[in-house]
Amino acid sequence: MISDILETPFTSEALLEIFPEERTDAFFEALFGDAKEGSYDIRLGYRGMDSESLTMELLLHERPDCCLACNLTQGLPQVFARHPVIDVSSIVRDIDKLIGDRGICREWSLGHTEQRSSSLHVIPIKIMLQTD
Repeated sequence: MISDILETPFTSEALLEIFPEERTDAFFEALFGDAKEGSYDIRLGYRGMDSESLTMELLLHERPDCCLACNLTQGLPQVFARHPVIDVSSIVRDIDKLIGDRGICREWSLGHTEQRSSSLHVIPIKIMLQTD
């Protein structure tokens, strides 16, 4: 089954290589001129897949002594989709390399911000796959 094969490469180490911790600080440096102004850290996660698509996640973890308010994160999919530091296109290219000949990543889109808890918000990245 393709989903069993594809889940294997999405280790925390591989995801951290695709989206390193330093990218969060670079994003806030570009946005505010100071990385310390950011209220969350961004991590890449794996959600799952079906026969046609793979879903990754941009996990927004609240920083200590900061507030991860919904009004700060609801507009982020539009910002992240075109921001050169987040660079979702390069994330998708790196995922394509990671899955190798087991599939081809096609077009991608960002979903709406989801609030999992007061300290964790998630932006899904849906990647259409060609597996044959």
